Amino acid sequence: MSKKKKRIEEAVTTEDLWKIMLERIPPIVSEYFRGGADSETTMRGNVKAFQQSTTTAKGAIKFGNLDLSTQTVGHTLKVPWYISPVGSLRSLYPMADAVASKVAGEYGTVMAQSTLSGTPMEAVTEASENSCWFQLYLCGGKETALRGIERAKKAGFTGLILTIDTGVSGLRALHAKMNPMQVAKPFKGVGIGEAFALMFRKLSVAPQMITRLSWLIEHTRDGGLMEFVNVVDENGQAMPYADIGEQLASSAVTWDDLHWIKKAWGNDKPLIVKGVHCAYDAKKAEDLGASGVIWSNHGGRQQDRVPPTLHIVEQEMPHMSNSKLDFMMDGGIRNGTDILIALSYGLKAVGLGRVTAAGIGAGGALGLRRAFEIIDSDLQRAMRLVGLQSISEIQQMGCEIRRKNLLLGDSHLPEFVY
Repeated sequence: MSKKKKRIEEAVTTEDLWKIMLERIPPIVSEYFRGGADSETTMRGNVKAFQQSTTTAKGAIKFGNLDLSTQTVGHTLKVPWYISPVGSLRSLYPMADAVASKVAGEYGTVMAQSTLSGTPMEAVTEASENSCWFQLYLCGGKETALRGIERAKKAGFTGLILTIDTGVSGLRALHAKMNPMQVAKPFKGVGIGEAFALMFRKLSVAPQMITRLSWLIEHTRDGGLMEFVNVVDENGQAMPYADIGEQLASSAVTWDDLHWIKKAWGNDKPLIVKGVHCAYDAKKAEDLGASGVIWSNHGGRQQDRVPPTLHIVEQEMPHMSNSKLDFMMDGGIRNGTDILIALSYGLKAVGLGRVTAAGIGAGGALGLRRAFEIIDSDLQRAMRLVGLQSISEIQQMGCEIRRKNLLLGDSHLPEFVY
């Protein structure tokens, strides 16, 4: 057994896998997945909100098998989590979106693929034994989006996620200072002076590449700098890998867009609105035909100083008691107890974004399987200790499961890792 494989298999927490990922992936690449907006207050708050939550624990209870299944937007999941859409996942591992889809299928859950991915959507659906969802950005405008929707339908995606919190791209300061797009710029078409400057910029990242040769070799064999192959213009050309800030700003989603998006996708197919912070937007999404809502602050990567997602759920879910929507969330979930706490608010499932990046980045399918094994073991242990045999019990018992945290401050909390 190789040293890397042994480290992955011996990982006890998803934080262990995250650390392995950071060792394997060059910082100029991994920072895209690590960073949050501005001062990263919300990014850290997503995790702290769960760390500060407490549960009850009923004793003298023994169960046989636990039922981890759940239903959301017409899909049955064997576990109460799905893979959140993560852009540029292929920069962590060859054909990473398809690799993640395969592992999700093995666990009987859903892979949600980002528009901004380097893996063809057809490869993602083919890899999974289960259903897949496609997350839509309007990069390239309406006609490009319509081509993407039609292609997603033909590829076999069974749910469409529309993200509404990306009117502009958030400022992830450290990543911006690294200026990875400058390093990635090709020499073709530049003048002599600019070519020399570009060469020195590329050489400046050589030390972090040399110490991560396994990633560099795999990345090169996988084609090197990827294109956004699922954003195709009228000439059949894929969108080049570039700073998408301007694209997002020029193609921001509005409520009016839901009409033509839902029509193109099909009224009988689930439409899920992601990036919802308030009951007003959730109700608006339902009025316009959404099947589900994902409470999300984009992992703290868009607007800083918004509440942690768990606090959004706690504050806004009571206003949706008459809703027929299926509710999900993402942001801050790092272990099975986090999932139990989230589901106690009546959510149907939770999305794993950075956990997916940790597993894939640590070692592809092997790493992601280990991440899911850890989450699964955590959740089952937490359920047995709290005294719950099924996900439906967690969802129904709600506030009976939770306890008010009476500890002041956060000095007792573990060190923030990711």
